[in-house]
Amino acid sequence: MVALNPPVCDFGLPAVDFDLPGVDGRRHTLASCRGPNGLLVMFICNHCPYVKAIIDRLIRDCRDLAGEGIGCVAIMSNDVTVYPEDSPKSMARWATELAFPFPYLYDETQAVARAYGAVCTPDFFGYNAKLELQYRGRLDASRKNPAPAEARRELHEAMREIARSGHGPQEQMASIGCSIKWQI
Repeated sequence: MVALNPPVCDFGLPAVDFDLPGVDGRRHTLASCRGPNGLLVMFICNHCPYVKAIIDRLIRDCRDLAGEGIGCVAIMSNDVTVYPEDSPKSMARWATELAFPFPYLYDETQAVARAYGAVCTPDFFGYNAKLELQYRGRLDASRKNPAPAEARRELHEAMREIARSGHGPQEQMASIGCSIKWQI
């Protein structure tokens, strides 16, 4: 398992439209997921130890961000033939067990991950109300283990700033995680 860091934020890059099935049995689009003050697009999966280390904090932060008018959506783009733990059935079970407060979508063709330039799980893309990229950083200082409870909530702080001002912080620490498992 190789740990990768995504590139730094390309400020102003527009969000890519998508139309994907969710584990809730409905289809979700960019328009249906966005909030009035922005959107957080998260590429995650079930099996990655980096995602497992932050999932409880991510759920907490997404619940808080909804109150700031930020929509949140998680997309799983891994090759499920090689990683069956990431299958739609397993995705649905995990989303239900943890009561995800956001849609969890399956990108079977991996076209959405490629269009966004996602490279790892977790990989975060924070957009303002105009759907312009303002954040491409980490959740917090967590790695394969959760950061201390008092760790700075970097993604949460950045998205609150985006909701209020339309702009993300100039200084951002890249996320780290497992590579997306591309189909061959």
